Amino acid sequence: MTVQKSISQPDAGTLDWDDIRYFVELARQGKLSATARVLRVEHSTVARRIGMLETRLGVRLFDRLPKNWILTAEGEELLAQARRVEDEALAFARAGAGASTLRGVVRLSAPPVFASAFLVPRLAALRARWPAIALEIIGEVRQADLYRREADLALRMARPSQDGLAARPLAQTGYGLYAAPGWFERPAQEWEFIGHGEAMKDTPQQKWLAKFVAGRPYAFWTNDAAAMLAACRAGLGVAVLPHFLGRGDPMLVLHPEHGQVLSRPLWLAVHPDVRRAPRVTLMAELLAAMLQEHAALLA
Repeated sequence: MTVQKSISQPDAGTLDWDDIRYFVELARQGKLSATARVLRVEHSTVARRIGMLETRLGVRLFDRLPKNWILTAEGEELLAQARRVEDEALAFARAGAGASTLRGVVRLSAPPVFASAFLVPRLAALRARWPAIALEIIGEVRQADLYRREADLALRMARPSQDGLAARPLAQTGYGLYAAPGWFERPAQEWEFIGHGEAMKDTPQQKWLAKFVAGRPYAFWTNDAAAMLAACRAGLGVAVLPHFLGRGDPMLVLHPEHGQVLSRPLWLAVHPDVRRAPRVTLMAELLAAMLQEHAALLA
């Protein structure tokens, strides 16, 4: 006689890591769409994998609400163990990466405009030094989680806050007051400004600008450095820009008295387990050499 399996008949022997990974991420995000973005799959795939896991465990893990998926009491009990499994799997992956050779992919997380305007144009000259490595640059404002292998290396404008990461400052990034030609010839009380948006209100460059503005109007706000550069070029107002964007641009003028308003260290971070990988070490050293070579432009 054939026995039909149901959610009341657990089959834990068929579990695999991907099932647990989907469970932990959905518990972390609370939404199918957000989980799908992190895992780079369709939201229907997330729902299907969770349903399969529930069937195999014989336990309902989530209550499906219109906007969120909420852990059930049983799901809450299993989450701590699932997270331990996740930590072990990620540690295994990092150890595996540490045993690799000079072949493979190296993923670098970096601020988007720094990646596109500074890094990428200078990589071609170094390509001969990493012939068997494929470099993947992830341009993102948020800080990639190196513990979760979201990236192998990360360039950051602030010292990494996660414990246990290996990090070193590679260069100083200088900022100055820029505008389209003609702006600085106007009376200072008539200047209008381009500000960093809500997500960047606590950055050093916006804090400096907020004091300097002193009640004068903002014409434009943006969280996107590329949009800020475009707005400054178009003559929307005065902006604080990094020198690697503004210096040498024929459409911009650097204020003679505010040519260096602040400087921020640029940090390179890597997880210690991954740092032992020869390909990651090589790319880290190439990045360090590139930044030191162009330190004057950056600062």
